[in-house]
Parts: sequence; structure tokens; C-alpha cells
Amino acid sequence: MPELPEVETVRRGLEEKIAGRELGPVAVAHPRTVRRQPGGAGQFAADVRDVTVSTVHRRGKYLWLVFDGSDRVLVAHLGMSGQFRIVEDEPGHDPHARAWWPLTGGGNLVFRDQRTFGWLMSDQLAGDAPGVVAHIGHDPFEEGFDRPAAVRALRRKRSGIKRVLLDQTVVSGIGNIYADEALWRARMHPERRADRLDRAAAERVLVAAETVMSEAIEAGGTSFDPLYVAVNGESGWFERNLEVYGRDGEPCSRCGATIVRERFTNRSSHRCPRCQPAPRRS
Repeated sequence: MPELPEVETVRRGLEEKIAGRELGPVAVAHPRTVRRQPGGAGQFAADVRDVTVSTVHRRGKYLWLVFDGSDRVLVAHLGMSGQFRIVEDEPGHDPHARAWWPLTGGGNLVFRDQRTFGWLMSDQLAGDAPGVVAHIGHDPFEEGFDRPAAVRALRRKRSGIKRVLLDQTVVSGIGNIYADEALWRARMHPERRADRLDRAAAERVLVAAETVMSEAIEAGGTSFDPLYVAVNGESGWFERNLEVYGRDGEPCSRCGATIVRERFTNRSSHRCPRCQPAPRRS
């Protein structure tokens, strides 16, 4: 699933390509794409037609398009395979095109989603974010992010540190890839209890997450899956900079120990057993 760096790459591409342009009448080709929309596809089509995009915003893994003179925004979650693309031809022949709009000046804005876990909806802003996004924590790249407050919130959680990073309430946008990478940088085992970390250790984890995601943004994200591409169709290249994720069986670049892959809920964790030793059992 695309994480914050991949979604930020899409946001930047969208803002570059469509800010100041008008979206014409939307074609919704698959009802599942607008399954979260109150009023269904008809309401969605009425809310997001003949509107001019002013800016594109993001919080965590959510995107939203802001329109001139409107209190409604177009919210998008890419799910596992969602893409926004600008194409010249009418996209009705594309089997994975789920919704599209003609653009002033030519071309079409297309939302493609092979696995249909992504979704689109029209929503109202509730403060600085749409109502559907307001439940998650700020991410480290927002002006409203308060790192000391995030450290305090993290240390109140009675769960393993990786679970806290993934639950999106303390800080949003971190998924499995960047959680593993941040914990390696912080020399932290994923099962260390968050409420047993001192302030310095908790802050070290958050700074590591911010740093690795910043580097990934500059690389255009991580493209393990060919379904993740930027608006211009290019893949990210941060995969070559990963230290532990997907590198099980390879030597740790820091100490030489063999990277291990371990079961973690319904996914996996990757860590260095020497740099990130298991916590002592109480």
C-alpha cells in the first residue's frame, strides 16, 4: 500500500499538472470507487463537476483537491493500487479506469485502481482537513504537527512501538515499509512497549521516521509494486536505499548481522537482530 512518501509524490504531481484547471463532468465507471460517498455516485458527480482546482493537500495517506469558491473537497485514498494519471485519450477503454474528468486545456484526469481498494468521495472541510480525515493524527510534514505532543501521546500507548506507528492516531502516514526503516535507524525492536520508552527514545523513533520519509519523498517513493507510479507514470527509486525492509537474508549495513523477517500480525517485520535486540521479558 502506498505510504506517505508515495502519496506526497502523487500530491506534488497533481498540483503541478491540474492546479488552476477545471474538471468537467465526471464519469464513474465502477460503483465501488465511490462506495463511501453519502448519496452515492449521483451525489459525487454533482459535487465534483465544473470546478476549478486551486490546490492539492495531503495528510498521512489521504489526498484532497481544494476547489475555488467551494467548501467541498475531493478526497482520495489510493488503497493498494490507486493511481492518478493525466492522459490525452478518452480513458473508457482502460479496464482499470474507475473515474475520470475532462480537463480544460485538453486531456483527462483519471483515477485508476486495479484492485479497487481505493476510493473517492466529496466531503466538507472540518478545520484544516476534510471530516473523513479528521480522526487521524497529523503527519510530520504538516505545519500543525507538534512533535513534543506526539512523543507524549506515543509514550501513553501500551502497545509495541511498531503497532503504535502503524495505527495512525499518534502520527499518520507511516506504513510497514517506513516503520521498519525508522525502527532500524532508531535501533529499536518493533515489540518494545511504547509506554516503557523514555522521552529521548520515543523522540528518536519519530525523528527517524520523519528523516527516512523525507529521503523517500525526494526519491519519488518506493516502488516495490509496479502498480505504484507517480502522476507522470514514473516509479520511485527509494527501494535501493532501504536498509531492512525486503532485505531478509542480507547483511546489515551497520553491523553485518543477517537481516531477519518475522511474522507481525497479518504482515511481516524486518530487523537486524544485533542492532535491534528483543526486549527483556518482565
